[in-house]
Order: sequence, then C-alpha cells, then structure tokens
Amino acid sequence: MANDHQKKITFNHNDYEIVQRELLYEGVFRLVRYHLRIRQYNGEFSKIFTREVLERSSAAAVLPYDPYLDQVVLIEQFRPAALSDPTSPWTTEIVAGVIETDETPEGVAVREAREEAGCDIQALYHIVDFFPSPSCITEFLYLFCGKIAAGNVGGIHGLANENENIRAYALPADEAFEKVRAGYIKTPPAIIALQWLQLNRHLLQALWIDQIEKK
Repeated sequence: MANDHQKKITFNHNDYEIVQRELLYEGVFRLVRYHLRIRQYNGEFSKIFTREVLERSSAAAVLPYDPYLDQVVLIEQFRPAALSDPTSPWTTEIVAGVIETDETPEGVAVREAREEAGCDIQALYHIVDFFPSPSCITEFLYLFCGKIAAGNVGGIHGLANENENIRAYALPADEAFEKVRAGYIKTPPAIIALQWLQLNRHLLQALWIDQIEKK
C-alpha cells in the first residue's frame, strides 16, 4: 500500500535543500551552480547533486492583434542561440522584453510593442504565465494578447543602442496559424499565443469590437 509520501502529488519549498550556490559567471545573465538535494517521491531525500542554472529576469510578451482586420503582427530578428538552426538564425517571434525594476508586465508589453513593432496597444488580454525552460533558466514569462490597429504596421524597429534590427509585419491570423502548423514558427511564446488566439479570437472580437461600438 502506498505511503503518504507516495500519495503526495506536489512538493514545496520545504522539500529541497541548497547545500551550496556557486557564481560561475555574471554579465547580462548570471550562471550559477547549485549543489542541492531534493525529497523524492518515496519520501526520502536524494543524494547531493549539482545543476547549472542561467539566472535572468522575468519578461513579458504580447501578440498584437487587430480584431477588425483579423490580423496579427509578428517580428523577425537575429538570435545567436539559434545558430544551429539548419535554415536560419533569424527567428519569427512575438514582441517581448525584460521586466525592469518598478515595471509591471503590462507596462513592458505596451513599451516593447512600440519599440519592436511600432504598435500602440489599446487593450491587453492576459493569456497565461509560465516558465519557458525551467530545466535550466529562471526566466518567468507573462503572456498577453494586445489590441492594435494593424493598418500601418510594418518596417524595421528596435533600439540602436541595443543593436536591435527587428522587422515587423502584419499578416492574416489564419496565415499565422498555418505557419505554426507547418513548423515555420519555432519560438514557444509565439506558438502558445497563436494557438491560444486560434481558439479564442471570436471571444476577443466580441469583447474588443463591442467595447468600441458601445462608446
């Protein structure tokens, strides 16, 4: 018969012990090595083991969406960590940025939409929050869909002092959904946001268009 520990389905901060934390590198990100042990599903603590973790700030991402034109805005930019991609290290993404001190996720979504895509966010709808890669990165991502007017969106954007060279473009939502289905889009926030929109765009159209018509 299973004991109480085997029946337990979740753990908390009482179920691990950090024996040592080593700072290996500090720059834009921090690379640290943890020596720790954790409680196992049989109730016993494991032996001490090590894990390297990339510590970086939380971020916010937003999929700009025009409910009238049924269009989304995507961006494309060079990513050094995608150099191994057999096609190209220029990735298709949605707008995103790091949350600085005293900023809110919503504020970052609005700021980054303007900086990276030239979009003015008129309203935000919260989709989900998640860890993009909890096996090795501390980053926590807040994901939104943002109401925009996509009629004049496009061109090259980004901050020159950060060496950003970002192409933004609008396209029909159905075309973006097909890019996900075909495997053309390979970045998790974009995949999650677009699949969410595919399931919920009628909700957004009803919500955002009705808001205008009622004014």
